[in-house]
Amino acid sequence: MSDLFKKELLFKILVVGDFGVGKTSIIKRYAEGTFSPKYKMTIGADFALKQLDWDSETRINIQLWDIAGHERFGYLTSVYYRYAVAAAIVFDLTRPDTFFAVAKWLADLRDKVSLPVGRPLPVIILANKGDVAANKVPPQIEEFCKKNHITSWYVTSAKENRNIDEAMNRVVVEVLENQRNNNLYNSDSVMLAEEMHTDKHNNGQLCCSR
Repeated sequence: MSDLFKKELLFKILVVGDFGVGKTSIIKRYAEGTFSPKYKMTIGADFALKQLDWDSETRINIQLWDIAGHERFGYLTSVYYRYAVAAAIVFDLTRPDTFFAVAKWLADLRDKVSLPVGRPLPVIILANKGDVAANKVPPQIEEFCKKNHITSWYVTSAKENRNIDEAMNRVVVEVLENQRNNNLYNSDSVMLAEEMHTDKHNNGQLCCSR
């Protein structure tokens, strides 16, 4: 752990949604600052790392897990979801059917993963491809979020880098609020960060072993 920071945390954040909604594009934009109109189809799951110097005492390492859209409700999602502390559900504004799938993804998340004290994961919704269809936001999204206790949703565009940082920062804020208010996953998060730091020095790469 760096001497510059008193705390170094690792948060696993899931990015889920139907096939082709832009999950990989959002993750690449946030983690690497890049965008490509073409990405290979995600098979199973993949992840990227984003490091945030959150304040003068805290460094946060975020593992963004890209869950393939074809994995919905498959037995492997329980494995992929393990140790997650938050999630973003993505749908495509140009494909209305992907919004209706959000409810199924949310139910799958809440059925298979929760915080240590049984509280549900913090979840945000990303209405992606806002650069071409910002006027097609489903009118029922506000009611859906209220009914399902989702505090935030954003119109995003990975292509134009619209609301990506803002949305992910909101997720981190909710995770930290849970940590402060409920003393959740504190020791695990620090331990995971230390393991990651050790793996970087020993192997020259990140090894996710949990």
